[in-house]
Amino acid sequence: MVHDDEPVLLGRAGRTAHITLNRPRALNALTHPMVLRISEALAEWEDDESVTAVLLSGAGERGLCAGGDIRAVHEDVRAGGSASPAFWRDEYRLNARIARFPKPYVALMDGIVMGGGVGVSAHGGPRIVTERSSVAMPETAIGLVPDVGGTYLLSRAPGELGTHLALTGGAVGAADALLCGLADHFVPSERLAALRAALAGPAVREAADVIGTVREYGTAAPEGRLAADREWIDACYAAGTVEEIVERLLAAGLPAAKEAAETILTRSPTALKATLEAMRRARRLPTLERVLDQEYRTSCAALATPDLLEGIRAQVVDKDRRPRWSPRELAEVTEADVARFFTPPPGGDLGLGDEAPGGDGLGRGAPAPVS
Repeated sequence: MVHDDEPVLLGRAGRTAHITLNRPRALNALTHPMVLRISEALAEWEDDESVTAVLLSGAGERGLCAGGDIRAVHEDVRAGGSASPAFWRDEYRLNARIARFPKPYVALMDGIVMGGGVGVSAHGGPRIVTERSSVAMPETAIGLVPDVGGTYLLSRAPGELGTHLALTGGAVGAADALLCGLADHFVPSERLAALRAALAGPAVREAADVIGTVREYGTAAPEGRLAADREWIDACYAAGTVEEIVERLLAAGLPAAKEAAETILTRSPTALKATLEAMRRARRLPTLERVLDQEYRTSCAALATPDLLEGIRAQVVDKDRRPRWSPRELAEVTEADVARFFTPPPGGDLGLGDEAPGGDGLGRGAPAPVS
């Protein structure tokens, strides 16, 4: 029996299986049981011939998912527990499962889609954004490195757009999500109900029908801003260090570049330097699984830093938005500090890349039809 108060609602409409993230008061933030439930459902539907596609959405009016439950991470760190690495281990495995899912995995990225919300949506496809979409990987604001495959996705964005988004944690709308490869189609929010109904209809019997239906409801997205900013973004973020990136941004003489520099300087200096290194390494890693292995190391390493606890306190617990980072300045973060983010964690590596089936060389396992 399914209850409406369950954090993940599963259902069927025609040949389309539904996953609804159902914690609207918490903006559908992911918990460990939610991750396990979604993974179990996908494992079941993968071989179910009566299921042609999966549709992911979020309950409530605010968005798909604001990320992982970082309050739980805060409590776990304070208690000296081991729940966070266990959660990430299963969450990152779910991200890889979504990327390898052999059927259309339609993600409605409507409203706020951040952190873990990107992880459960942007590795599938077709991925749909609306005029209300706000997509971000804001981890540097809480002392973390972008995870859930975020450094994989952002490192594959055109030029240095991904580096810009990873360091600032800035949110993008529909057009810029499409430009950066985080989404596939724009569908106006007023047409989502009709799209849902069409995906449940008798005309949807195989994967090509799903792709065709999504395209039928799609249209051109309102203009974004990143395409016009490519020149200064590419020039500034190609620098070798965070300090030099900030210097170039401030010297660019452009209000948007100055704003980016000022935003970066509010983020955790340690997380910023680890993030830049993670992004550069992710570009050289051939598959999503390999990048998730790296992100597991960076996330576990963050648990041993003071900035993670402090960042969550400032942004989520006390909400004073005034984190006291340690070290306080970029120049005080040493190469050894950064290197620690890329060493095996105390509980051992994730090892997902060693277990993954043969991929397509682009990070996916068995290629899923995406657009």
